[in-house]
Amino acid sequence: MSKFAPKKTATIKAPKAANKASLHSRNQHQGRYDFAALIAASSELAQFVAKNAYGDDSIDFADPQAVKALNRALLAHFYGITTWDTPEGYLCPPIPGRADYIHTLADLLASETGEIPRGDAVRGLDIGVGANAIYPMLGRASYGWHFVGSDIDPVAVKNAAQIFANNAVLAGGLDARLQSATRHIFNGIIGADEYFDFTLCNPPFHASAADAAAGSNRKLRNLGLANKADKTPKLNFAGQNNELWCEGGEVKFITQMILESKHFATQVGWFTTLVSKIDNLPPIYKALRGVGAHDVKTLDMAQGQKISRIVAWRFSISKN
Repeated sequence: MSKFAPKKTATIKAPKAANKASLHSRNQHQGRYDFAALIAASSELAQFVAKNAYGDDSIDFADPQAVKALNRALLAHFYGITTWDTPEGYLCPPIPGRADYIHTLADLLASETGEIPRGDAVRGLDIGVGANAIYPMLGRASYGWHFVGSDIDPVAVKNAAQIFANNAVLAGGLDARLQSATRHIFNGIIGADEYFDFTLCNPPFHASAADAAAGSNRKLRNLGLANKADKTPKLNFAGQNNELWCEGGEVKFITQMILESKHFATQVGWFTTLVSKIDNLPPIYKALRGVGAHDVKTLDMAQGQKISRIVAWRFSISKN
């Protein structure tokens, strides 16, 4: 294996485009939403659909209930997941971008053999599974993978487990675990004899509650719905504090993940995480050099005008 150096980092890039067609080629959420088909899958959505200024069917994306109803319809129509909910105030994630992470991971796993591994024998660890359990749901429904999902919030752990228990297509696909040591990531979650083909993570990217509130205001302004007098805006995607921010922000969280990953080098095939800001890559690469990661990849994903990226690293090629 070659020693990691930033200028020689292997990079896998998804095609870049300025519209929704830039999603991964296997992502089912291409083009406009077919609201007639979605309503047929989940009739609850109908009450939120109306013509927008362009005469097209749409929903009010600033309405949390409308967004949740859309998610339920998408999960039912595309994945056969018919029972899904999150507690009040918990993150309600946009599904198309989350699906891209799963399909990009599938490509990463297939890079060794040329074939995407499928089925229960493929094990993934979702750090911060959340009450929505979005990544394990999509990975289970799309490829049959088995997941361990960890979270520091007992409400999130309980809800994630309940989602899998309530849907036949997800049955047996998730072991939801509470991380009681809140300053740790892999420690206390990965058992001594466990092996995971990959880990994934969508880390909290704000450094403080104030930063998270500012981010909420930016999103509302982008939707044209910002109220300058409202100091505590209600976002359509919601989110608990631990879902949105941590002290030190994304870089500190990922750096801790990298430091702990070295201790589980032989128990994980690929460690991966989303990185929201390109400016955060240099300190992340520095941390990876520090732990002696042998193979590092930066995989770009595009959704409309937004570009995000996954950083993946490993210490060995095989389990042995």
